[in-house]
Amino acid sequence: MIQYTPEGILFHTKRNTDMTAGTAALTRAMEHNEILEARAVLCDSGHNLIVDLGCMKGVIPREEGALGIAEGTTRDIAVISRVGKPVCFTVKKITSDRHGLPYATLSRRDVQQRCMEQYISRLRCGDVIDGRITHLEPFGAFVDIGCGIPSLMSIDTMSVSRIAHPSDRFTVGMDIKAVVLRREPQGRISLSHRELLGTWEENAALFHVGETVTGTVRSVEEYGVFVEIMPNLAGLAERRDGIEPGCGASVYIKSMIPERMKIKLVLVDTFRCDTPPSPPHYFFSGAHMDRFVYSPPSAEKRIETVF
Repeated sequence: MIQYTPEGILFHTKRNTDMTAGTAALTRAMEHNEILEARAVLCDSGHNLIVDLGCMKGVIPREEGALGIAEGTTRDIAVISRVGKPVCFTVKKITSDRHGLPYATLSRRDVQQRCMEQYISRLRCGDVIDGRITHLEPFGAFVDIGCGIPSLMSIDTMSVSRIAHPSDRFTVGMDIKAVVLRREPQGRISLSHRELLGTWEENAALFHVGETVTGTVRSVEEYGVFVEIMPNLAGLAERRDGIEPGCGASVYIKSMIPERMKIKLVLVDTFRCDTPPSPPHYFFSGAHMDRFVYSPPSAEKRIETVF
C-alpha cells in the first residue's frame, strides 16, 4: 500500500531522485502513475505552478494545483504558497514546447485525491499520524497530514500547559505526531497533540523534590506565576515584579501533590529565552488510542479525552 506522507518527505529520497533523472525515467513514472516530488520555482500570472524537474520543466495547471481549486472551494493561496517548496504530483503527459524543448504536464490534485480516498477518508478518531507544520496562526497550527492536505490543530489542544501562541510550541516545517480528534464536514480532520505528551504522573516522574530545573513562564497571575517545566506539566511559584510570560526561569521544586496535580515551585532566577521550540518528546508510541487520562488515579479532578 502507498504511504501518503507530508509534502517534502519524498523530495530527497533515492527513489524520487531516480524517477526524475531524465525523460526515460519520467516516462516510466508516468506509465506507472507514480507519486513524485520536485520544487516549485514560479507561479505565473494564471496561477500555474512551474516545477523544476532537473531534466526538464514541469507545469501544474491552476486547476490541477490542489483539490477544490477547480470547484472554487479552495483559494488560490494554496497554490501560490508552494513556490520555493517541494510539491507532490503525478506526470500526466510529456510533450515539447514551441522551441522543441520537452516539458511535463503534472497534477498535484490527482495525488491529493488519491490521498483522500485511500488514506485520509479511512482515518478514525484516536489514530496517531505523522504531520508537518505548514503555518501558524494565533488560534492554531495548520498541519500537512499527507500530500499537502491541511488539517487544523487548535491552540488549546497543543499541550496541557497553556501557551500564548502556537509558536511557543512549534516552528514551521517541524515534523510532529498528532491524534485525529474529530472528523469535520466535507472530510476535514481536526487534530490534537497533548494526548501524546504524557500524563501528569509520566511527566512528574522525570523530576524530584529538591531539584532546581529550568522552565518557561507561561502566565503571571495575582496569586502567582505558572512555570512550565514540560509541555504537559507546569507548577506555581510566588509572584515577583518584572516577570513576563515567555521568559525563562530556573525554579526549585518545593513539593509535588499528585492528588491535586500541583507542583509548588520557588523562583530562583529568570532570563531571556530566545531559543526556538524543541521537537516534541512523545510518551505514546502506538498507532491508536481510545482514551487518554491525564490525571492520576488519586486526583480529585479527572482530566480525560475520549476518542
